[in-house]
This record gives sequence, C-alpha cells and structure tokens, in this order.
Amino acid sequence: MTVAERTRAAARRNPFLVEALRAGAVNYAAAARFLDVDGETEAVVAALRRYAEELNEYEPPTTSAPVSMQSGFGEGDPEDAMLVVGDLALVPDAGSLTALVARDGAGPAHLRAALGALDAADVEVEAAAVGGGTITAVVGRRDGPDALRILEETIGRDRP
Repeated sequence: MTVAERTRAAARRNPFLVEALRAGAVNYAAAARFLDVDGETEAVVAALRRYAEELNEYEPPTTSAPVSMQSGFGEGDPEDAMLVVGDLALVPDAGSLTALVARDGAGPAHLRAALGALDAADVEVEAAAVGGGTITAVVGRRDGPDALRILEETIGRDRP
C-alpha cells in the first residue's frame, strides 16, 4: 500500500477529518501528525492535500427541520415503540428519556449535524435514527432542554 492509500484509509477511519478536509478547515501538518502514517509527515501532508482536492465540498443541511421535544420515553414493547434500535425499543410514557424529533424532510445530513452538535456539547445520545423524512435522537431528561436548543440552532433554521 502506498503512503497515499494508507493516508486515505487512515482519514476515512476518522470521519471528522474527512468533513474538515471537505470544508477546507484543516491544518495539514497537524492532521498528518494525528494520523501518524508511518512517520512520513511530509508525504502524508501531500497525500492529504491531493485527497482534499478530490473530495466533494462540504455542504451542511441547507433546509431547516423543525424540532420538537417529547418527554417520558423508556424501554418497552417494540410494537408500541416510537424508536427501535437493535434490542432497544423506546416507547412513550415509560421512563425518563427525552426524544427530540425533526420532521419535514430531515435526512442523514441533518442527523449527522445533530449528532455532531450534541457530541460537541457533551450531550449523551441514548439512541438515534433517520427515516421517512424524520430524525429522532433520544437523550436523558436533564439534557432535553439543552438538546432542543442545540438542535434548533443546528438543524431547525434555514442555512445561508
């Protein structure tokens, strides 16, 4: 495998770096040191620059997705669930979790932005999903109001 191939593989294992490359917001030398591809920093810098040129430009969600908050979710019967992820079925009126729901065309880009913003704010997400023009993220009760504000700021308004 060439240095360029190893660099691309290492970058893909760190999706935040690929997003930063797409956005043009990367210090290439720092990224090369972070990736630590066989200690060949100069070659990795060059490979990152070439890789960035080939990537599609970063585009955040361009449409808003109104966000609502629903409290009282907990584990329950999958047949009654609002959200099922693996063996976890979350149903209304069954616990202390809060669901944040964005509708009206919300898609994977909205979910990616939402999860990134919640992670940056140290809000732990219990479960999340996207489908049918809706995204749902479930957080602890105490994080609900902050999560709602974060998501309204992140995906609940039109982008310039």
